[in-house]
Amino acid sequence: MLNPHPTRSRQKILAVLVANLLAGGLSQAADPVFELGTIQVTAKKPQVGEVGEEQVASVVSREEMKTFNRQNVADAVNLLSGVTVSNNSRNEKIIYLRGYDVRQAPLFIDGIPVYVPYDGYVDFNRFTTADLSAIQVVKGFSSVAYGPNALGGAINLISRKPRAALEGDFNIGFGTGNERHTSANLGTNQGMWYLQAGVSYSDADTFRMSSDYKPTSTENGGRRENAYYRDSKASFKFGLTPNATDEYAISYIKQDGEKGQPPSTDPTAARYWKWPYWNKESLYFVSKTALTQHESMKVRLYVDKFENEVDTYTNSSYATLKTSGSGSVSTGSSIYNDKTQGGSLTFETTRLPYNTLRLIGHYKQDKHEETDATNQLNTAYKDTLASLSAEDNIQLGEQWLLSLGFAHHELRPDSVFSRGNAYSLPAKQTANNAQAGLFYDLTTNTRFYATVAQKTRLPTLKDRYSARLNTYIENPGLQAEQSVNYEIGYQGSPWQGAKAEAAIFYSDIDDKIQTVYKPGTSSCSATARCQMQNVGQVHSSGFELGLRSPVTGWLDLGGNFTYLNMENVSSPNTKLTDVPRQKATFYALIRPFGQLEIVPFIESESARWASNTVRVGAHTTLNLKAAYKPMKGLTLEAGVTNLTDQNYALADGFPNPGRMWFGNLNYQF
Repeated sequence: MLNPHPTRSRQKILAVLVANLLAGGLSQAADPVFELGTIQVTAKKPQVGEVGEEQVASVVSREEMKTFNRQNVADAVNLLSGVTVSNNSRNEKIIYLRGYDVRQAPLFIDGIPVYVPYDGYVDFNRFTTADLSAIQVVKGFSSVAYGPNALGGAINLISRKPRAALEGDFNIGFGTGNERHTSANLGTNQGMWYLQAGVSYSDADTFRMSSDYKPTSTENGGRRENAYYRDSKASFKFGLTPNATDEYAISYIKQDGEKGQPPSTDPTAARYWKWPYWNKESLYFVSKTALTQHESMKVRLYVDKFENEVDTYTNSSYATLKTSGSGSVSTGSSIYNDKTQGGSLTFETTRLPYNTLRLIGHYKQDKHEETDATNQLNTAYKDTLASLSAEDNIQLGEQWLLSLGFAHHELRPDSVFSRGNAYSLPAKQTANNAQAGLFYDLTTNTRFYATVAQKTRLPTLKDRYSARLNTYIENPGLQAEQSVNYEIGYQGSPWQGAKAEAAIFYSDIDDKIQTVYKPGTSSCSATARCQMQNVGQVHSSGFELGLRSPVTGWLDLGGNFTYLNMENVSSPNTKLTDVPRQKATFYALIRPFGQLEIVPFIESESARWASNTVRVGAHTTLNLKAAYKPMKGLTLEAGVTNLTDQNYALADGFPNPGRMWFGNLNYQF
């Protein structure tokens, strides 16, 4: 007989499941999360301060970020299976989820999209983890509540929410390259209201290169040239909880960045760039209101501003701006002013027996402006994204859950301006997506699932309009990329305290947006201009495995393995870049006595293609950290990254740091 209260029954099952799974690993309840900021398909929050995992390796907890010394978001999510990190041509960190980049698996903060409107990218180096409680990562099958463009998944940064009347933490650290960082977070929960605030600052002058690096004319080794950065961030959140069901919160985030871009070690590809600022300012409102016993409403409203400037120089002296060509290049400076505003509305009802139904609406307006050093407007574009979707979780029995979703997306160009070009306003685009997932809880701590998800990524402003220094022909009518993602998986506790997980996945990607070269050429130039077109077809398949478990009272072991095979069906001779075929991690938590913890962490990746002709080699790195707790709340840490000083790169011409040391002092109350 079906349970007439499926939501409550499922909550009990999930609470026991998560408690068992987390017992042997790093506790994900160590730091409370902002519950309104989470997005989940099949599970409600099992307990206060926890985020239930819906897929294989889908959460990085605050405790894991601290244990493995992950100071930015890219390094933090790289702990997970199915995730790889690379660098783009601007030497920014880029995250790939099963081969999908951030344009296809975008970034969110508390469920709110935060990617740069013009090109869909963000520099994950600029997003620090000091004020986060957890990071959700979904791959393939994801809630329609994320809205459009989650072609291959999503990355959701979840902020903190205080539980005590007074709580907080303080951190200060130092490292090689004159690296310095400090952060402070303070929170109070007074029952009817709460307040959370945080500040952080980090900078470095350079980083040390491996002693095995072979110098070139653009990089002599030792200290990496033009590798400085400065980042500061302030966040503030005020929330009201007038009763047990309702919550209203407003958040303000201000982050300012400055960075140099190291030139490529290949003299023919070296660019001498500096970013005097890379700033982001955000205002968010999130709420949940119980309308009746069965209905509730969640609202998200947001305004995001992105401002950055890149200055291009003639050589490594960084004294003379490179002023040539037209547009922003004529003054040597390119200045972006981008703005996003919008919101989403989620209506949820459990009135139908055995159903949890959600209806979601999204509205998002993206605006991009580029000026040069003389304040001359070069480009101005504006788009509107709208989405209507529905998601229904159907309780088929005590152990079975069927999740169904459908979404309709629209991209409406509002205005187009490019100095020196006459663009006509293109027509709007639409896309429909459908998905289904079947979840079976064999026992309270063993889950099997199978999912299929049809997803879409609508083209960015840059995809459609950028001439890329007059080497591309614009394509305003560029259409959306399509994918169908399949996955079967397992999560469970094979023995007391252990957590095991496995997944097999396959994706079929059509109409992939790729560069098309002029016939007879293999590069883009002013005389042989390229164009972005919907010509790509890619098959992606692989599997993920993970296991962690206590071995003795003083030793825990864990690790994961990812195998990913990507085939460029439409153009077999064109390489798919930046993603290795294999990735493996292994760690140990060693506690020789109560106050001391030693953490070795090994990561190994196979070779990857950096371009159609260049392949960067495989690498294996060893990190080592020791943490000592002389008193309650105080932790002293010292460690080394890349202990063996391996010379390796994730992108051609941009070697990673060699052996680097660090030290931290953390205090929590």
